Amino acid sequence: MRTSLLHFAAIGFVVSSTIGISAQAPQPEARSHPQDQPLVQTAAPATMQRVPREAIDDPVADPKAFVVSGNARFTVLTPQLIRMEWAADGKFENHASFVFINRRLPVPKFTQRIEYAGKVGVLQIKTDALELSYTVDGTPDSKGAFTADNLKIELTVDGKPVAWHPGLTDTENLQGTTRTLDGALGSKTREPIEQGLVSRSGWALVDDSTRPLFDSANFNFREGEKSPWPWVIERPAGERQDWYFFGYGHDYRKTLSDYVRVAGRIPLPPRFAFGTWWSRYWDYSDQEIEEIIHDFHENSTPLDVFVIDMGWHTSKDQLQAMGEGDKNNMDQSKHFLGWSGYTWNNVLFPYPELFLDRLHANHLKTSLNIHPASGIQPWESSYPAMAKAMGMDPATKQFIPYDITNKRFAENYFNLVLHPLEKQGIDFWWLDWQQEQNTKMAGVTPTWWINYVHFTDQEREGRRPILFHRWGGLGNHRYQIGFSGDTVSVWDSLAFQPWFTATAANVGYAYWSHDIGGHMPGAVEPELFTRWVEFGAFSPILRTHTTKNPESERRIWAYPEPYSSILRATFQLRYALQPYIYTEARRTYDTGIAFLRPLYYDWPDASEAYDNKNEYLFGDQMLVSPVVTAGDKTSGLATEKVWLPKGEWIERPTGKHFTGPTSVDRNFSIDQTPVYLKAGAIVPMQPQMIYTGEKPVDPLIVNVWPLEPGASSSYTLYEDNGIAEEYQHDIFTRTPIKATQTGDTLRVEIGPVEGSFSGMLKDRGYTLRLPADWPPAYVTVNGAAVNPVATACTRCRPGWTFEGNTLTTIIPVEHLSTSSKVTIEVRRAGGLTARRNEIDGFNGAMARLRETYNALNMTPPVATPPDVLIDAMQTGDRLGYHPELAQKEVAHFHEVMPKALAAVSTVVAEGQKRMDEYAQHPPRHDAGPIDMKAETQKRTDALARAQKLASDAGK
Repeated sequence: MRTSLLHFAAIGFVVSSTIGISAQAPQPEARSHPQDQPLVQTAAPATMQRVPREAIDDPVADPKAFVVSGNARFTVLTPQLIRMEWAADGKFENHASFVFINRRLPVPKFTQRIEYAGKVGVLQIKTDALELSYTVDGTPDSKGAFTADNLKIELTVDGKPVAWHPGLTDTENLQGTTRTLDGALGSKTREPIEQGLVSRSGWALVDDSTRPLFDSANFNFREGEKSPWPWVIERPAGERQDWYFFGYGHDYRKTLSDYVRVAGRIPLPPRFAFGTWWSRYWDYSDQEIEEIIHDFHENSTPLDVFVIDMGWHTSKDQLQAMGEGDKNNMDQSKHFLGWSGYTWNNVLFPYPELFLDRLHANHLKTSLNIHPASGIQPWESSYPAMAKAMGMDPATKQFIPYDITNKRFAENYFNLVLHPLEKQGIDFWWLDWQQEQNTKMAGVTPTWWINYVHFTDQEREGRRPILFHRWGGLGNHRYQIGFSGDTVSVWDSLAFQPWFTATAANVGYAYWSHDIGGHMPGAVEPELFTRWVEFGAFSPILRTHTTKNPESERRIWAYPEPYSSILRATFQLRYALQPYIYTEARRTYDTGIAFLRPLYYDWPDASEAYDNKNEYLFGDQMLVSPVVTAGDKTSGLATEKVWLPKGEWIERPTGKHFTGPTSVDRNFSIDQTPVYLKAGAIVPMQPQMIYTGEKPVDPLIVNVWPLEPGASSSYTLYEDNGIAEEYQHDIFTRTPIKATQTGDTLRVEIGPVEGSFSGMLKDRGYTLRLPADWPPAYVTVNGAAVNPVATACTRCRPGWTFEGNTLTTIIPVEHLSTSSKVTIEVRRAGGLTARRNEIDGFNGAMARLRETYNALNMTPPVATPPDVLIDAMQTGDRLGYHPELAQKEVAHFHEVMPKALAAVSTVVAEGQKRMDEYAQHPPRHDAGPIDMKAETQKRTDALARAQKLASDAGK
């Protein structure tokens, strides 16, 4: 990445008249010698007609944004973003670069002023945010290249003056991302993390001087595969500078929002990408793959994408048997024999097309791994046609080099090698480039360019693109999804990934996909794998993977209980959240702000937002702090220090309220993920599905978390057909949802839907869920009363129910037209809303009491769960039967809870005293001798676990 990010100190500045400059021709034009030009130059009229933003990106800025001074040109793109060019030959660049493809923005208000001192002139440009000074010596020997002596920019950051000049180092840059985590052990990456577009310094500089250019910025591909394909060209020879100064202070959201205006938006992946992916480095046969898919279904585990690693194509052993490869097992390109391939291994896959038909019949998308560096070798089935197309004689058996910047090669490569495989049923490619970091064109890295050609090839085919590859550098945010590489399977690697994933938002890279469970050596203990999957469920992409190690296990049903059930529930939660995740992904497209992002985007003035690197925002409603360390060996609880920003927050697993800013130490059992919701958060969800789109999202499940009296909240659900590119052309729907709490009455309004798309639901049902709150006394839907299930009559609407252990009211709404508004009112008994403190953390208490009960059930005959513990634990269960008794039950719970905890302590102490007697008098067992040492230890551990769990129950 050719990016230089620099720092500045304070200076002052005087600006006067508003600038007005006539249009400049869109293509680079020759300039006269600097001394023959006025200091501020008026350019020639524009010849390129402006095209709407949706139709074509325009790399030529509005001429009114240009200020030309000698061999320098400044383009004021926004009040905080200025392009600065200097060219020794006076020819400025108007082509799109790899990063900046659209400079045609509305011209912001700015002024310019020129001050002279003999032949020395100072150009001053002032916007609402920045003051730029450029000094030009008008003598013949002066070139005017940007230096610390002639260029500076001033701005204000947090009320303090800050100044930048060339050569200043930015020591507070918040970083971006890196090409790969291959071989990474925790934060120890092989390749450095690149700098980002945001900094605590308040500015960032992108040096675009040497980045390649496109010969066109027409990326709309309206003519399909006949459309012109913008291609790479080199920058003109000669000395030149091309810099972009971002001076947004700590408004990081605005930085990224404006970045995607000039660098292209972050595309919305197909909806299936937000399901789960199976991937493993293993030479599967078609039968084994079908067995895995069958097991997914048998175990009620959803799946959308099956990634097949390199075993799908002709193998090294098969090639050696054919006499291919040299003595070092290298192919003609001097890469590992069998590492690359485009021909099916017909031993493992005798009938590829029929096999792929079966995968599609199971509603799966399929991706194949390719390592394209070897080019097209003579044993490939596509070799003869490809050789002829490239002007080579197939009889020579000479390999065809992978020359992807050669347009002729690229077009033939797609048309003759990849497209035939896609027609067989391959949905997208895993582009596993791990080889050389250069191409035949200077400045073009293979990773960056491969991403571009594969993504735009799909666009030319009229598809919503998706690829799977490493980060290629700035500008690659337009070509998602990222494969982060082969990490080491340890806790440190998991601990690094939340920060790494969130920080990538600083360069617009929103969709990292990690090897969940780690890659090598692959075998992981159940606790680590479970915690990794829990992080994956709250990350952009949930894809399990591992290396070719028989001891590595990624089938979640193969893990022992309770891990298997927890893993399955986590997969199912991921699918339930799909409406929310997809809406947030659309928001990412609209705003340029990744839905998984650092906390400092929203709380830039809080030092804790930078220090708590394990935490991130997951969309607009959730803060996540995944567990990334092993739990206590006795209790199984993992302790996390969580910082919560200013505002009201509710802990999802426990229902406990917190007022931020605050730091808290919290304990989480293996089935709990630390997720915090804003008070009043609205989270749309969907019914259980085995794959994306298995059935319509009907009913739409709307979760509304507790609101304070007098407060309101809103959310807008986004939907489209999930696979077409028409989402970019306003073909979608939005459903507004609003919640208002007035005293003890909650009013929720859903719809009416806005917009349309083919296949949209014309009517649907709804399920309103109100977690962590008192049950209602009275419920209406569109004015009609809804009774609780226990008293519902046959002529009444479906009744509401209450889930006691989570204090969740569940209100079904029958099918109604989506074009009409649905209004649900929930009234609680007078004064109950003000008494929420009585049920604060109730969900978590129920969970801990049940875990305590389970632990004591492992201790007979030395101990058994006391009745008072069971009484307290059953509070939620009783509430589910009789929510109308909630006040009485909650009062009883608070009375009995301390007694239950005391009873547990007594039972544990007495059980420990009985342990010696138990060990000396083993019970009779028909199955044979008992290992009393092991049995005694089990009970000792269970008693200790029960004590620790009970101690946490009241927190």
